[in-house]
Amino acid sequence: MSPEVTCEIADSVAFVRLNRPEKLNALSLSMLRDLIGIAHRLRRDTAVRAVVLSGEGAAFSAGIDTSVLTGGLKSFGGAFLPRPWRGSNLFQEACWAWRKIPAPVLAVVHGHCYGAGLQLALGADFRISTPDARWSVMEAKWGLIPDMSGVHALSQLVGLDVAKELTMTARTITGEQAHRLGLVTRVAADPHLAAGELIDEILTRSPDSVAATKRIFEDTWPGRTRHTFARERIEQARLLMATNTKIVRAAGAARTLPEFAARPRSRR
Repeated sequence: MSPEVTCEIADSVAFVRLNRPEKLNALSLSMLRDLIGIAHRLRRDTAVRAVVLSGEGAAFSAGIDTSVLTGGLKSFGGAFLPRPWRGSNLFQEACWAWRKIPAPVLAVVHGHCYGAGLQLALGADFRISTPDARWSVMEAKWGLIPDMSGVHALSQLVGLDVAKELTMTARTITGEQAHRLGLVTRVAADPHLAAGELIDEILTRSPDSVAATKRIFEDTWPGRTRHTFARERIEQARLLMATNTKIVRAAGAARTLPEFAARPRSRR
């Protein structure tokens, strides 16, 4: 069986591919672990000058594998707990680890880019998308929030009102619309070609300068990453155990509209 996440390095560029096309590259727990392992390995490889993230088949990623959510919080085991030395859990680290690589990371997106897949793409430094790719902060469909570093990444890229709107509605937008909103860096009919052109340009610059540029922007951007990640986990844990989340799942399985219970009293 082929690995569900592959990594090949050629001419100082690492090509990381989600390789589960029969499932539209829906992310399983094992794939998240593989993504973390590959990202950490590339972080230590001083010969790597750029990284390209892409998906095999018809989509970049349709999001989290729904089987991961079936058992709720209990099914995650230790995956939901943060590692003290890095302040992120398995889900968050699978997306945010790419920000720690001292080389530019480019997400090349086509087809679906939903939920966890979108958050993975937001972990890249640049996103190059086909105009007709489908982007969605899909978590609201399941009564949840983006908790894989997505809150922090969205707040960096779009205005607060747009981030709230996309997250509250789970609206699907095209790559062209995502570009206008700031989620996508470039739109191209051939995103792999466009990614290669940008990489060729960056490779003419000192790798030390490129690494320092990435490091200083990541280290000084407003907002405390660990604090945001902690809030993501807390809010998601509450939602995973909430009555209305169970109602959403049941309605989704029955293909009916959910009839929600009253919202619990606010904690603030």
